[in-house]
Amino acid sequence: MASTFFKSLVDTTYDSVEGYNKVIDKATDPRLKSELEKLLANRKDTLAQLNAELEKQGDELVTKGTATGALHRAWIDIAGLFEDGDENAAERLSEGESFLASKFEEALESGVMSASEEEVVRGALQNIRASEQIAKSLVLEHD
Repeated sequence: MASTFFKSLVDTTYDSVEGYNKVIDKATDPRLKSELEKLLANRKDTLAQLNAELEKQGDELVTKGTATGALHRAWIDIAGLFEDGDENAAERLSEGESFLASKFEEALESGVMSASEEEVVRGALQNIRASEQIAKSLVLEHD
């Protein structure tokens, strides 16, 4: 069985996939949409790697988001954070990437995951940090 920390990372990564879908829907600039779709594909790959570790440990795959993630996406819609289109879409993406990176870093620092979980999380964190850098550059482009 996977550690609770690892399972929470898989859940949060799934929520990230859903967040990307929301941001892609809100973006209007074709170049931004293209970059977002590439990042989404990368995030789906990360989710697949995390799910493979869950499966290896005999756990169920994560195939739906969390209530917290759904509430966050609903709050974004209600608060109207995407009113300014591409600029806000890029900012929300950057915030999400930073949040996700901090969760993965926290998990690695916790020392409660198995060696195989830590290995998968380290690889995922590298991908997340790369996406975080791209997201920051997208924000600068759309300021």
